[in-house]
Amino acid sequence: MPIYDYTCAACGRRVSIFLSYNDYDSAQPVCTHCGSNDLHRRVGRVTVSRSESSRLDSLMDSSSLAGLDEDDPRALGQFMRQMGQEMGEDLGDEFGEVVSRLESGESPEAIERAMPDLGNEGGLFADE
Repeated sequence: MPIYDYTCAACGRRVSIFLSYNDYDSAQPVCTHCGSNDLHRRVGRVTVSRSESSRLDSLMDSSSLAGLDEDDPRALGQFMRQMGQEMGEDLGDEFGEVVSRLESGESPEAIERAMPDLGNEGGLFADE
């Protein structure tokens, strides 16, 4: 069921009301705070759901990779942070630590030496 947001003209408070699409045209929404029916519809934020594949495809688009300097730890860290955000899930404390260290300018090799158990057998930055 969609949530419709209103502002009450009487008390000035924001009100969210659940209405089905069928009920929207005939409903008479009432302020849950003061009982007034003098509500004005607010235009809410629109969220577009994208599949994981679509998010990753846009991240791997050649235009987003064009400016990536693989020899610059800061650029690599920023790219990894963006990738993590696109994934939409928590990638763990180790990932966050690696990204922060890269963004501060630490080399991938130094990070791998400091965190030998990171990633898989070949290490996080392995070219295999």
